[in-house]
Amino acid sequence: MAKKDYTALAKTIIKDVGGPSNINNLIHCITRLRFYLKDESIAKDSVLKQTDGVIDVIKASGQYQVVIGNEVTNVYDAVVQELGPEFAKKLDNGAAGETAATATPEQGGNRFVSGINKLIGVITGSMTPVIGVIAASGIIKGILALLTLPQLGALLDAKSTLYLTISAMADSAFFFLPIMVGFAAARYLGGDPIVTAVIGGVLTYPQIVTWGKAFKTMFSIGGFQFQFLNYTYSIFPMILAAWLAKKFGNWLKQVLPSYLQMIFNPLLTILVVSAITLLITGPVIQGAANGIADFINWLVQASGWLGGLVIGAFYQVLVIFGLHWGVVPLVAQQISGSGESALNAIISGTMVSQGAAVLAVAIKSRKSQLKELGFAAAISAFCGVTEPAIYGVNLRYRRVFVSGLIGSAVSGFITGLMQGNMFGFTGSLIGFSSFFNPKNPGDLNSFYAFLLSSLAAIVVSFLVTWFWGYNDQMVKGEKVAKKQNPAKAKA
Repeated sequence: MAKKDYTALAKTIIKDVGGPSNINNLIHCITRLRFYLKDESIAKDSVLKQTDGVIDVIKASGQYQVVIGNEVTNVYDAVVQELGPEFAKKLDNGAAGETAATATPEQGGNRFVSGINKLIGVITGSMTPVIGVIAASGIIKGILALLTLPQLGALLDAKSTLYLTISAMADSAFFFLPIMVGFAAARYLGGDPIVTAVIGGVLTYPQIVTWGKAFKTMFSIGGFQFQFLNYTYSIFPMILAAWLAKKFGNWLKQVLPSYLQMIFNPLLTILVVSAITLLITGPVIQGAANGIADFINWLVQASGWLGGLVIGAFYQVLVIFGLHWGVVPLVAQQISGSGESALNAIISGTMVSQGAAVLAVAIKSRKSQLKELGFAAAISAFCGVTEPAIYGVNLRYRRVFVSGLIGSAVSGFITGLMQGNMFGFTGSLIGFSSFFNPKNPGDLNSFYAFLLSSLAAIVVSFLVTWFWGYNDQMVKGEKVAKKQNPAKAKA
């Protein structure tokens, strides 16, 4: 099959966001092109929404988000190519990211809202490039747990060379997560990715890890002990370290003579930022992040069915505004800290529900274009990406989205009632293997919770959509119910 040409779509998007001169920066996540524009008011929202290949337009987190769907990587490459080699060079060097990270995302908004939007933008830019490998690693770990199940005859010995080798392939993404997050954060912020990756390597250096697991004391001041911590699997300390490295590196560029820059800039940056991270910011941030993640896990488990019901009913609303990126690092923190996430188990059911809702539309509708979009969006949702379903169909026919929320509320209720957990990152139907407990393969409670909650999500969402949520006489909405950032609306 010939490769599809996205050049025309790329040219149209560039023109309708205000032209090349209006684009400060561009990144992409799993389904969206995330533009940082100089002036969002000149972008042609309504024209873009009607463009073939564009699902929707969202304004959130200081970003002008053009929702593409599963082809976003190809469209991104085409847009970058159309913007020319100079813009591509800026992206490679991180220079465009510096503009995006420092620009005020919402003119006229209050500083708190602006700060929140910048924070979400940094988290998004830091986490987006690594989500795929984390998800893939989670699937591998789940499959390994499946193959060691006693109920299946323990097809694979957990102490075998084959198991340990494949396990290393899966664990490496989590073990060296600080290096990957640091690299991605530095590129987004406009820092030096290699220097920041080396700082991440300091945090994951074997001797540091060994000392961190034993909470070895570095030194004491007035009875207060400074201890090493284990930073493998961590996220937040490296995002701050990337920011510190950028600021300190830029300062050194101003004060050091040019003939000392090549050696002493990275040398001093690595020494100073690594020391600050190990001594101060790392322990504080890691402790706070672990505390928040553990508290959320405890709250979800303690509240049982009620917590599952509430989270299941409303989580996909966060996706509308791109605010779910604030939850993603917490899920990763939970899995890295305790090895499980009750929150992610509930979130998984919300993906299945939106997929089932759009599947009902695809089957019921006689409109060929809607059927094609619906089936593709359903597959995407069952693979853990709900944006094509939400923006392409469900929010355009608002009852379909609500039908999915009803199904996910029932799914969350069942998951919470059974105290289901996830032991990997990948959700929805494709993430079934993440519900096997690698530490106790014989414990199938979470897997049974996954089966029952997913079945409920599919049946309830499908039936509610079929009998109430959709018919071919409905008129498709031109835009989603609400585009404004909820935080700004309260300001």
